[in-house]
Amino acid sequence: MCTGWCEERCTSILGKRWGCKGVDLHLLLCVTLLCSALWGQVDSQCPDSCHCASDTATVLCSDAGLQEIPEGIPPETVTLHLERNYIRTIPENAFSNLVYLRDLYLSHNRIDSLASGALRHLGPELRLLDLSHNQLRQANREEFGSTRAKTRLYHNPWHCDCALQELMESLNLEPETVNGIICESSVRGLGEVSRWEDPGSQGERAGQPMVKLLDSGVNFCSLQRKTTDVAMLVTMFVWFFMVIVYVVYYVRQNQAEARRHLEYLKSLPSPRKTPTETDTLSTGF
Repeated sequence: MCTGWCEERCTSILGKRWGCKGVDLHLLLCVTLLCSALWGQVDSQCPDSCHCASDTATVLCSDAGLQEIPEGIPPETVTLHLERNYIRTIPENAFSNLVYLRDLYLSHNRIDSLASGALRHLGPELRLLDLSHNQLRQANREEFGSTRAKTRLYHNPWHCDCALQELMESLNLEPETVNGIICESSVRGLGEVSRWEDPGSQGERAGQPMVKLLDSGVNFCSLQRKTTDVAMLVTMFVWFFMVIVYVVYYVRQNQAEARRHLEYLKSLPSPRKTPTETDTLSTGF
């Protein structure tokens, strides 16, 4: 870019008949330094530990030892490489200014959580989102927004539940990698001890691909609703039983109090009958 500009300035200053052969070396050196200064200003917008290629609008931050999303990513970035780092979470506004982003690589990190709406700000231009080889256990649709990018979620220790099912149904998953979304744990079935599996333990569907479970007819959302209904019925029965027990106890207590009061009244001595005038007259006759 600077070379072409120098040639143009050279021609305009010395004329076409001189070309660039007779250009003053001092002038050429000044122009070169000016171009270097301008190029240095462009490079200064690149985050630390990253390399920015302005001709392809690519930012390379791979294997940079990063523990969080770097700041200062140029807003005109089209391709962003953040794979093979130590990133653990994605803040809500991490990519809010990258409206031209088309490819986002976040694989081989330690991401175990996404802020609410963390990927919602990614523009409609996004065509690839790689979150494979991370530590994601749970995620929902709100965290991904309305993105229609081809998404990679394989090689994560997923906890299979209704939220993951709804997420898979809403995302444009990459067909070649969808079988790699394996359940490390899952919700418990009906009739088991608890409604949910402990996220640290394995469920009855551990080790099975989520897509195959869904294809076989397993519906985690239906399971959740049924489990919720059963829990509500059990709760209502317990409360109803407690009300009945309280009413019975209250009635029996009242009956006992009434008997004690009646017995007390019976134990009282009868009052002596005071002679009246009529009784005296009757006695006289």
